Order: sequence, then structure tokens, then C-alpha cells
Amino acid sequence: MKKILKILAYIIGGLIIILLLIFLIAYIKSAKETSKNLALLGQEAPIISTDGYEFRDLNKNGKLDIYEDSRAELNSRVNDLTNQMNLEEKSGLMFITMAAMNSDGSLSNKISLTNPFSWALESNASMVAKKKMNHFNTMQAPSPEAMIDWNNNIQKLAERTRLGIPVTIATDPRHGVPNAPGASIYTDFFSNWCSPTGFGAIGDTILMREFGDIARQEYLAVGIRLSLSPMADLATEPRWWRINGTFGEDAELSAKLTKAYILGFQGDSITSQSVECMAKHFSGGGPQEKGHDAHFPPGTQVYPGNNFEYHIIPFEKGAFAANVAQIMPYYGIPEGQTSEDVGFGYNKEIITGLLREKYQFDGIVCTDWGLVS
Repeated sequence: MKKILKILAYIIGGLIIILLLIFLIAYIKSAKETSKNLALLGQEAPIISTDGYEFRDLNKNGKLDIYEDSRAELNSRVNDLTNQMNLEEKSGLMFITMAAMNSDGSLSNKISLTNPFSWALESNASMVAKKKMNHFNTMQAPSPEAMIDWNNNIQKLAERTRLGIPVTIATDPRHGVPNAPGASIYTDFFSNWCSPTGFGAIGDTILMREFGDIARQEYLAVGIRLSLSPMADLATEPRWWRINGTFGEDAELSAKLTKAYILGFQGDSITSQSVECMAKHFSGGGPQEKGHDAHFPPGTQVYPGNNFEYHIIPFEKGAFAANVAQIMPYYGIPEGQTSEDVGFGYNKEIITGLLREKYQFDGIVCTDWGLVS
């Protein structure tokens, strides 16, 4: 018996040593990669003073460019910036992905035994410095102080890029009870509210807008400027696991609540105090065949009773009526609704014909995450 225990102790000890060696190798590799990526960056933006105002010299050229001047007209700033961007920078601007933070709010640039996200996601330095990315969604909620510090730290990192383009932080809903990574994130230091289905049961648009306004203020306080919500999908398939993220199965009610939700977050127009909304999942992600979600291979959209148009009502009368800033299509294939049975994100008749041309939506269209894979 003692011999067996001794052998087991050797095996366990050996495994521990192997795991520690794996961690050490991975840590050294991530540290070297981070150093390499940080070397791609320049200095933080110096301050330019003019006419009694102070501005950041984001491209570090010693003069105040139009895009750096907050007094300039918005389209002029956009045109000036895009004219200075190279192809890599424009490509990086076209993507959004998940980014990790450390529990103390420092940048996640090296793997950590206490932060599983540091193993699963690329380092902050890699995505900002190497891949030229500017849009990230966070799935963590360590503390309000940590979220604020991380936001400031990643903005400082972005400031050191060639043009100093700020980072946009996005999030899935955080104010309900369910914690379902990829759909919602329970955040105990934010105010707690019922699920969207609960708001559907209440049916009060004034309360819905009030929630949006309160959530907006809490998001702004920690640096979140984009909400990956609301779900304007209809709960017409009772077996679908994402029903609690919808306002229910009534299209007219869903439209009213969707509109109020967005107005609470964005306001009557987009300003510096708005949190933009990304309404999803166009053109209606609710009718999942047999309840299988379209995140997975079996997911297909079916329309018994030929009710494809019914699922568009929350977008038409809700999201578009509130001038939603962004739209997310889903993964699913709308069977029999277009000339080619391909997923919403690849479907020209859905994205170009319906969204862009029929509804004249000129905001940002963002695919759901990992669309290609």
C-alpha cells in the first residue's frame, strides 16, 4: 500500500512539475510577444494648447489636425482621419472581439493563473498594437474601479498607436440576473433589473426608457460606450434557450419596448453622453427550428405560417424608429425566404436589399461573433 501511495505521489508531483513548466514556458512566450508588440507603439500623445483650449496631438505631428479638434464638424473630423489611415488601420477598425482585463484593472498582456481569459484571448497589446483594432467587448466584471482603470489603461495604449484612435468598449447586457457568457454578464455592482421578458410582462414603455437611461449612466461611469442590445427577436419558439433575452412573442409590444430601450440608452440623438445600441438579430432570430440556437450547426430559421414579415416589426417600428446606431444580423439561414439559402450575415438580399435599401439603414452593421468559424 505504501508503495502504491509512493508511486501516486511521484505521478502527482511529476504532473505538477509538468504543468508548472508549461505555465512558465507560456508565460515567457507571452511576455516576449508583449514586449515585441509594445515596441510597435510610440509615445503617448502630447498636449497642444491653442486659443485657450488643450487638445491631444494624437498623431504626434506637432500640429492640431482637424480630427483632433473637438470643435470641428463631425464629418470633417471623420474625413480627415480616414484620409490619414492606411489599409492596416482601416482593416483593424472593421473588427470587434473580446478583450481580457486583469482583476486589478491592469492590461491583460501576459497569461495568468488567476485569469482564465488571459489564456483564451489574445493580449491587449497584440490586438491594439499588432492588429490595429479599436473595438472590444468585455465579459468580465471584477469591480467598478478595475473596469475604470482598465478602460483608462487601454485608451492610453491606443493613444500610443500611429494615429491615436480611441478604443470603443462594448458589452452584452449586465443588469439582469442570468450569467450566460456570450449573451449576458451578471454584474453585481450595477443596479439589478428584471430580464427583458419581465419588461415584456410589465409592458411599460416609460419604465423601459427609464431603465435604459439608468443603465446608460452606469455604463458611461466605467467607460462602456456600446451596448450589444436590445434583442428585438420574438419568442415564437418556446424551446429556444434565449427567450429570456427577448421582450416576448408580441411583435407590436416588442417594437414599443425596443424603441423605448434604445431611446433610454442613446437619447433622441447621438451625443457625447449616449451609449450606442446594437439591436439584434436582424431580421429576427427568434424562430429557431426545434429551438436549436443558430450559434450551433443545427440552427436554422423557419417560418411556419409564412410569418417572416412578423419578425421584422420590432426592427421596423422599434429599432429603426429610435434611430438605432448599429444592427447585428444572426447566424441562421432564413429557409425559403431569399433566392439563396445562406446565413443572414452572408445574405445580400437581407443585408443590402432589406436592411440597407428598403429600410434605408445607414448605420453600422456588425456580424455576430465568430461568423466565419
